[in-house]
Amino acid sequence: MRNEVLSYDVIVIGGGLAGLMTSLGVTGSQKLALFSKVHPLRSHSLAAQGGLNAALGNVPGSADDSWEKHTFDTIKGSDYLADQDAVEIMCRMGPEVVYELEHWGVPFSRTPECKIAQRPFGGADYPRTCYATDRTGHVLLHTLYEQSCRKNVEVFSEWLVTSLVIEDNQVQGIIALHYESGEVRAFSARVVVFATGGYGRVYGNSTNALINTGSGIAVAYRAGVPIKDLEFVQFHPTTLYGTNILITEGARGEGGILVNNKGERFMKRYAEKLMELAPRDIVSRSMTTEILEGFGFENAYLHLDLRHLGREKIMERLPGICDIAIDFAGVDPVKEPIPVQPGQHYSMGGIDTNEKGETKIRGLYAAGECACVSVHGANRLGGNSLLETVVFGKIVSTHLREFLKSQGDTRDASFLDKALEKEKQRIEELLKRKGERRYTEIRDELRRVMFADVGIFRKEEELRRACEVVQRLKRDYRDVSVRHKSRYFNFELINVLELEGMLDLADIISRGALARRESRGSHFRTDYPKRDDPNWLRHTLATFTPNGPEFDYKEVKITRYAPQERKY
Repeated sequence: MRNEVLSYDVIVIGGGLAGLMTSLGVTGSQKLALFSKVHPLRSHSLAAQGGLNAALGNVPGSADDSWEKHTFDTIKGSDYLADQDAVEIMCRMGPEVVYELEHWGVPFSRTPECKIAQRPFGGADYPRTCYATDRTGHVLLHTLYEQSCRKNVEVFSEWLVTSLVIEDNQVQGIIALHYESGEVRAFSARVVVFATGGYGRVYGNSTNALINTGSGIAVAYRAGVPIKDLEFVQFHPTTLYGTNILITEGARGEGGILVNNKGERFMKRYAEKLMELAPRDIVSRSMTTEILEGFGFENAYLHLDLRHLGREKIMERLPGICDIAIDFAGVDPVKEPIPVQPGQHYSMGGIDTNEKGETKIRGLYAAGECACVSVHGANRLGGNSLLETVVFGKIVSTHLREFLKSQGDTRDASFLDKALEKEKQRIEELLKRKGERRYTEIRDELRRVMFADVGIFRKEEELRRACEVVQRLKRDYRDVSVRHKSRYFNFELINVLELEGMLDLADIISRGALARRESRGSHFRTDYPKRDDPNWLRHTLATFTPNGPEFDYKEVKITRYAPQERKY
């Protein structure tokens, strides 16, 4: 590979659904490159199971569904922290984008009339989740990747973007490390789009892939981009006990029930109307309460019972879940309940953007889970994450094309040269460091404290302890050495580089959670159990300083839906 700086109009970072959707909207008229830590077909979008929401009205009981009702369910589910203008855009575009995906070849499951099938999901008054059995993310990702091959999208697989180059509030490009060669290179771009996914692996007991370290959010943060609402972390109610592999909400949408060790369908005590299909924050807290009160099996898990659905329906609607339960738990869900427990699942917060995906930096955009538009607020409804990736990927591609037309090319190669030398020096110093600590020790302690003290239930004493531990681990990081010195496929080096970003994000999450003295959506303070709209109906913004995050707040955008108590 040549050593000169490669130049593009647009660089997209992330090969999942948001990154591919953005790329497909840009190809042809602009020179584009897509960077990914893994091959795009190994992106974490692949693991999404249940479906994506759109008010199509295709199944019995949904004929009068509408994008306005989808909007209200989403805002209510967010505990009124979502920006309502952005939610309206997403829900209005939902049907259009789903039909576009269908025309591209997504093999959606079908009704007897051959319409796109829809199933109930948590927090929704209508069955509006479009699905492809329980492998929806898999088929969406493959379809979009096929389209990217058709359009000859240039893909840089197995590259870690280590820094974003900004000068005079304008994007100049990126610096990235190639896994195979160990080479560190600069790439020039007029526009950079982050579509790098969430930060689930900052936590223990996560459904997320190992690549979900939040590295993209951390790179943007270090470059001075505000990070919004990072304290809102979603815990999925049903992950497979022992492995935390996701057991889709679709299992409950198809009629699965949650049962404690007394044989009780306990959700009737917590959400009498929607029961197992209450929003995820409510179901996760309810399950955790049952376990803490001694009603769990082995004081650790509960049962998800599908047996009453019958073999035919399970194999037709949930074949992937059947395989997972058999292969990883030795349980056949046709004959036995599945052992489940809540686990970290999703990142509501992320890079601060407006409804166009724009950040405060000219030429810098973000889409998907790494972004915070905010359409999920304090709690995401199942089925809205896949929708967000494709809707805002499409929106970002539209607006960045307009940006390129209206803005001249202000790039200066000298800025990239300086940034490249600085990054090479940083990595070289890391390789020469002779510290005594292993990155695995710090990473594993970080995950333990985040899950234990900044988890489903939070209180001041535990949050302060987490903040102190994170600060100590950040100091300990300076004593981490890279024992493997080779440049080729040096995954120890890559893990050490990403660990610094994980510590930054944990710092923001724990401090933001400590400061927010209320309970809202996924953020539940046992010492402040009520929502506090007069003081906390606002977004948290964290900006990088050498001494840690500096916090500020901004108002939530309210359009037509006044905040009210959530009742399910």
